[in-house]
Amino acid sequence: MTTFISHDTVATHYWHKLDDGRIQCDLCPRFCKLHEGQRGLCFVRQNLANQIVMTSYGRSSGFAIDPIEKKPLNHFLPGTPILSFGTAGCNLACKFCQNWDISKSREMDTLMSKAAPDEIARAAKAHGCSSVAYTYNDPVIFHEYAIDTAQACRELGLKSVAVTAGYVCAEPRVEFYRWMDAANVDLKAFSEDFYHKITGGHLQPVLETLLYLKHETQVWFELTTLLIPGENDAEAELEAMTQWVVEKLGPDVPMHFTAFHPDWKMMDKPHTPTSTLLKARNIARKNGVRYAYVGNVHDKAAESTYCHRCGELLIGRDWYVLSDWNLDAKGQCRFCGTACAGFFNPQPGDWGAKRQAVRF
Repeated sequence: MTTFISHDTVATHYWHKLDDGRIQCDLCPRFCKLHEGQRGLCFVRQNLANQIVMTSYGRSSGFAIDPIEKKPLNHFLPGTPILSFGTAGCNLACKFCQNWDISKSREMDTLMSKAAPDEIARAAKAHGCSSVAYTYNDPVIFHEYAIDTAQACRELGLKSVAVTAGYVCAEPRVEFYRWMDAANVDLKAFSEDFYHKITGGHLQPVLETLLYLKHETQVWFELTTLLIPGENDAEAELEAMTQWVVEKLGPDVPMHFTAFHPDWKMMDKPHTPTSTLLKARNIARKNGVRYAYVGNVHDKAAESTYCHRCGELLIGRDWYVLSDWNLDAKGQCRFCGTACAGFFNPQPGDWGAKRQAVRF
């Protein structure tokens, strides 16, 4: 049960007191150690009256209905609309962040939209959405708000989707994913050096989240890697990453390789060539990944889904528009009867590429 301290400030559970008087936040592996009044790197969690509180409960940087493929999720209710929202702040410090105006915001004015969890769930239902996404910034840092919203969604038969970097500690991870139905997890690279220097975090906690999702939950999840020229696009690293995914998570976990554009503190890097994305996709497929995609570029063939047994086109995609559908009502290939991994309605949605703002 959420305990309110003020209208948009709630008590949290994952912290403990240190001998020197500071409070350590135990939500994520950053373990911020805070004096009275001090905020963590994420900005929205603060030591207030000798406890860690969340200061942005019920406040958002905005609400919009997106195609679910934009999360990106290609194997979870294709073609359906999803109500998306985020807050402000982030528990990583990625130099390439492409939502930095939200994730690195230190101004509460960013959070001008306000909605209670039950209001969000009712709005999603009223607008014909199948699910709600906790996205734009990482839902790890608005843990309590996301969980309360997911609970309200479940009561109305709606699904919940986390778009996350997976940088979270074990105990809150269990509580969080108890209420999630699907996730897209950023596997930002496959080297500790990249995570440490470029994101301010570490690789191992992310791998532990992925292993947890695969082996201890029923959450459907897909992976996204933003390929940055000269940083995480080396062939050897892509070989190691995709081999690990197949060995530890299995061949059915979809992988999305997406294009970087210069932003925030990495303005000196060029755009990712499409050829780099296609190289990564080919390496993944060679190593046994059954569903590998490219993103942030227009390549219909590499955005579409194919049967891993007979090779026939199952789901055609043109950006966010579904152009072909060759799954039967059971999610099986119409040509050979092989099941396609994922969660599918008997018929695809037709939301297309639309984006619709929602105001409360």
